[in-house]
Amino acid sequence: MACWTSSRGSCGRASSSPEPVNLPTEFARIGRHFRPLAGPGALDLADDAAVFAPPLGRELVIAADAMVEGVHFLPDDPPDLIGRKLLRTNLSDLAAMGALPLGYLMTVSTPKATPETWFAGFAAGLASDQAEFGIILLGGDTTSTPGPISLSLTILGTVSPGCALRRNGAREGDGVWVTGTIGDGALGLLAATGRLADASGFLAGRYRLPQPRLGLTLHGVARAVMDVSDGLVQDLGHICRASGLGAVIHAGDVPLSGAARMADRLDLCLTGGDDYELLMAVPPDREDALRDAARTAGVGITRIGTFLAGDADVTVLDRDGVAMDFAVGGWSHFA
Repeated sequence: MACWTSSRGSCGRASSSPEPVNLPTEFARIGRHFRPLAGPGALDLADDAAVFAPPLGRELVIAADAMVEGVHFLPDDPPDLIGRKLLRTNLSDLAAMGALPLGYLMTVSTPKATPETWFAGFAAGLASDQAEFGIILLGGDTTSTPGPISLSLTILGTVSPGCALRRNGAREGDGVWVTGTIGDGALGLLAATGRLADASGFLAGRYRLPQPRLGLTLHGVARAVMDVSDGLVQDLGHICRASGLGAVIHAGDVPLSGAARMADRLDLCLTGGDDYELLMAVPPDREDALRDAARTAGVGITRIGTFLAGDADVTVLDRDGVAMDFAVGGWSHFA
């Protein structure tokens, strides 16, 4: 990955089409909007690659996520919130691994007619969250595309050696725990597209601006962790398969916000995704330690079920103890 490059189209050949006269050159745009975001190691976005030394005695944790207009964000979403969501969804992956943020690389593909105001807002959103979460831009790439806008971010974090949290450590009898509230993101998409009343804007805000649960110290507390991005039921199934266990959760124990309760769409809350809360396997003798960690981080936590021996299936029981059926367990790009 170049420190920051301007990729050519036509399989690497320079395009014969002139740059629109009312738009700045690509390098001027990089200098104006992205160079101010660069930190030590990015070499002022002027070389072919970043050069930096990870903190002494730490292991690198690396993750990548993409966002595409019309799939992960709406065409009329504010560009500052698009930038913040792109960064925060990746920060959520670091939180799930118990890692601290370090830096990121980013690819931005936009139509040529994308206005400068969009880039300015996008960069402002990134700058805001860089300051909040203590992370720097290390480099990236810009390209033009016929559309839609496509964004990709590769994030780097660090953990103490051997302390990265995994999905495969759950054991029989561990509790199933979640942070925050579940379902707001999926309901927020309905609200943002006018399909659900949301007078306060709370649900749409949760869809557009997730809250990565950084700062929750889980090493030595949770045996398995992942973030909930594709739906609670589906993502719990990932931990079950990785750990060779089943799980049962109680729908009535799943924490819902007041707005989600008003919406009365429990099925969507359990399977819709876009929560970016943490899903954890915690043994009973570490529950007090989890509560202490949650209080320190200012994060709500709730036990919603138990990991069981058996097939790697997730059973959801309603308030009467009857197993619930779902048409789908969560989001898939290929279903």
